[in-house]
Amino acid sequence: MTDDAARHLLDRFVGLLRPMPSLVAVWAHGSLAAGDYQPGRSDLDLIAVLEQPCTPQQQAHLVRIHEALAAELPSAAKLHCSYVAADGWDDHAAPHLTWAHGELMHRPVTAVTRCELHRFGTVLHGPPPTDLVPRVTDRQLADFVADDLRTYWRPALDHPDRWRRDIWVDLGLLTLARAATTLGSGRLITKSEALDVLTGLGAPAELVHDIGQRRHGWPAPATPRWIDRRSDLTRAFLGPAIDEVLANHRP
Repeated sequence: MTDDAARHLLDRFVGLLRPMPSLVAVWAHGSLAAGDYQPGRSDLDLIAVLEQPCTPQQQAHLVRIHEALAAELPSAAKLHCSYVAADGWDDHAAPHLTWAHGELMHRPVTAVTRCELHRFGTVLHGPPPTDLVPRVTDRQLADFVADDLRTYWRPALDHPDRWRRDIWVDLGLLTLARAATTLGSGRLITKSEALDVLTGLGAPAELVHDIGQRRHGWPAPATPRWIDRRSDLTRAFLGPAIDEVLANHRP
């Protein structure tokens, strides 16, 4: 589910990559592939597969592509792409060259992303993900999701300042709902579906409404009083909720 602007951006990006002789495939995952894309709000999450790891010259070329695209199309600021060598899929923890937030970095392609590619990845160029990406087992997916809650999101609650920011509130609560669903049934759900799950998990209604407004509506700027209250509500709910989800998960 895309709009004309997103389709144009994707076509333009793939067109700029195609002349690279090492390009094997380009795929979309995340909300773009799952049918939950929100124009102007959602990121465009992509994977490009190359025959070999990028050389320094190729990295410089990719920087020029992304910077030129951002200068041409401001919406390209939300386009994120990881570059993976065709034989580089075996190690789930291996970092891969990634363009995100206007710079090159290195990130792993997680078990969740790999499952998204297999279950509903969208082919923009080349063969489908099932031809190149090893299947993720149910155990690998569950272990990753539980470990992410345990080692990333639970400790993050010890940093109150983070929870004054929209992005932390939104991702923290939606990640909980998506993780609870995956651990319970093995399903991968969208962020929109996660809003309904949050209600079932007992999240405060005003938090669910707040997130929903940022994802689907046009909220007024948050007041300092609401930012403080929202932070307190989020941390008070999220800590025990993560603990309960993890306690119900049996490795």
